[in-house]
Parts: sequence; C-alpha cells; structure tokens
Amino acid sequence: MEAKVYSVSGKASAKKAQLSEEVFGIEPNNHAIYLDVKQHLANRRQGTHKSKERNEVAGSTKKLKRQKGTGGARAGSAKSGTRVGVEEFLDQGLVIIRSS
Repeated sequence: MEAKVYSVSGKASAKKAQLSEEVFGIEPNNHAIYLDVKQHLANRRQGTHKSKERNEVAGSTKKLKRQKGTGGARAGSAKSGTRVGVEEFLDQGLVIIRSS
C-alpha cells in the first residue's frame, strides 16, 4: 500500500511511503477509535477536582426539624453528607429537593 508524503506546511511532496497492508489496510473500528481518544483526553486532565466537605458547604447550622415527633430520622444539618441535592431556604421555611 502506498501513501503520499506531506510536508509540515501541508503540501504534498513527490515522495511516497510504502505502508504495511496488515497494519494500514484494515477497516477502521469507529468505537475503538472513540474509546482511545476518550482515554487520551481523560489522561490529559489535571485531576484536581473535588467535592466540598461538610465545613465548606454554604448554609445555616440551624437544626432542620425537631428531634422527636416527626416520624422520620433525626436531621441535624443541611450540610450533612447524607443530604445530597437539598437546598434549604431558611428565611422562607421551605425545603426543595432536586434530583441529582
């Protein structure tokens, strides 16, 4: 199999390269190419992402509801790690739960 050789500027030269038929003569697998590109881009990421911890989350430290008599589990803080996706509006007295 022969292929044209291009210069750095992108212009075709008179040269041709001989390529192995076993390596370059195959039908490309689009999904395998996608997975390889995806892995390459993931490896280039810096990886300094992080979730906020309990002391870094903005919000009040007011107790959400009273300790006994509500029929549910004890709830102390909206900042707790078990309260994922909860936004509390203390001034309005509302709790809105959004799915993550």
